[in-house]
Amino acid sequence: MPEGDTIFRAAQTLQKVLGGQTLTGFRASWPKLRDVELVGRRVEKVEPRGKNLLMHFDDGRVLHTHMMMTGSWHIYRHGESWQKPERMALVVLETEKFVAVCFNAPVVELLSPLQLRRNKNLSSLGPDLLAKDFDLEEALRRLRERRGMEIGEALLAQRVVAGIGNIYKCEALFLCRVNPFAKVAELSDEDLKRLILEAQKWMSANLRGGMRMTRPALMGKRLWVYGRSGEPCFKCGAQIKMKRQGQAMRSTYFCPQCQNLKPQP
Repeated sequence: MPEGDTIFRAAQTLQKVLGGQTLTGFRASWPKLRDVELVGRRVEKVEPRGKNLLMHFDDGRVLHTHMMMTGSWHIYRHGESWQKPERMALVVLETEKFVAVCFNAPVVELLSPLQLRRNKNLSSLGPDLLAKDFDLEEALRRLRERRGMEIGEALLAQRVVAGIGNIYKCEALFLCRVNPFAKVAELSDEDLKRLILEAQKWMSANLRGGMRMTRPALMGKRLWVYGRSGEPCFKCGAQIKMKRQGQAMRSTYFCPQCQNLKPQP
């Protein structure tokens, strides 16, 4: 699933090519959007909200997409070959110069202003980690509400803090030397804040695009623990482990020695 930095970059790109532009073409294969008329509407702005992408039009309606594991937005010039087959295109928006295509997104919906305000998935999101007005104290408060949850699962809860995905979860936990399977209640406010800010630091650092990394480029491999099960820890040499965690059974990568797992799970 794309993490918050990926959606942030997608929103920036879409804003650059569509912001302030009037749609000259619109079509959708998504059933609820087939009869929608958006030609002639101006794109006011495109913004990220955690892992969600919102495209605002001049009549107040908002196109909401969530990429989940399969979706993506592509930008093409007219006449340029698409990288994916047209049958996978759910929404196609055209301006004089560009074509924006949403492929395979599980969530695609056009919301009225009232529907946007009442959308529970959006209104219940925690503070957006990449927002200029990110509220650390509110994120901490929401984490504390999940005191009985393992921290590795709690960091992925978008109602706690919006934007953190599995990579930044694993990397932040390692860099802060925190046991992923410790309960939130076992950690201090300082520990929880350090975790949030560590994830924010590296998400922000990767907004330039390119290969995502949390280690200096000159040090070889780009990540400390994520995807490295069975390999030696770069800090202590112990073997990196992976364990499924939470109801969603997300993969958690960790160093048992650096992150004080005794006994190892």
